[in-house]
Parts: sequence; structure tokens; C-alpha cells
Amino acid sequence: MPHAHKPHHPPELQVSEWINTPETPSLAALRGQVVVVHAFQMLCPGCVAHGLPQAKRLTQVFAGRDLVVLGLHTVFEHHAVMTPAALRVFLHEYRIGFPVGIDMPGDPGPLPRTMQAYRMEGTPTLLVFDRQGQLQLNQLG
Repeated sequence: MPHAHKPHHPPELQVSEWINTPETPSLAALRGQVVVVHAFQMLCPGCVAHGLPQAKRLTQVFAGRDLVVLGLHTVFEHHAVMTPAALRVFLHEYRIGFPVGIDMPGDPGPLPRTMQAYRMEGTPTLLVFDRQGQLQLNQLG
């Protein structure tokens, strides 16, 4: 007889600070909604040209529905210039109003913790979680 498997929920986002929200979003608290996480770097041309506009569009199209968009600033290069203060200015200038978390620095190495946990290969990366909190998509590009 097959074993009954308990659903496995992916790890929480490991964030040092949230911007654009007074709350601390968590994947567990957002179960029941579809969650889209857009992982980006503010100096990533593909993120600025394609990924962030796509994330902004999702917030507009699905406003008031059971879909939440979160940003994740996951810095794996140029650490000295991509500070939280610079990110706040960037988000303001690009009029990004959805919550954005800052991925915790890696230990050891340059890759941030959430980036490591989800085996992201770069930015932009799109993570999509279903209403049960299961990861359905982890897509680079």
C-alpha cells in the first residue's frame, strides 16, 4: 500500500527587511491565495525591462482578487551599490508599490539565502505558489 505523503510546503522567504508594506508577508499566511514572487536585482537589465513591468501589470490585472505579488531583491553581484537605501529610491522612481523583501545575505558566499533555498539560477526569476502554498513554477527569465 502506498505511503500517504504529507504535503511539503516550500521554505519561507528569508528576508532581512520589507519595503512598501507595514506587514511581514509570509507564504504560510498567504495560503488560500496565489502568490507570485518576482526575484530581481535593480541593476539587472532584464528585470527592469521585462520582469518588473510584468509584476506591476499582474498587480493591476488581478487587483482585488486572490493573487498577491511580492518582490524579492536578491543581490548576488555588485553588493556595495545595491543597498536598501538605493533600493528604496529605485522603487520610488519606478513606481513599484507592491511589497518588496530584501533577500538575506548568504552564509557563506555571495548568493542570498532565498536564492540558494530555491536554487534560483539568476534574475529575473518568477516563483508561483498555488492556493495550497505549493511551488508550481520556478522560472528564470
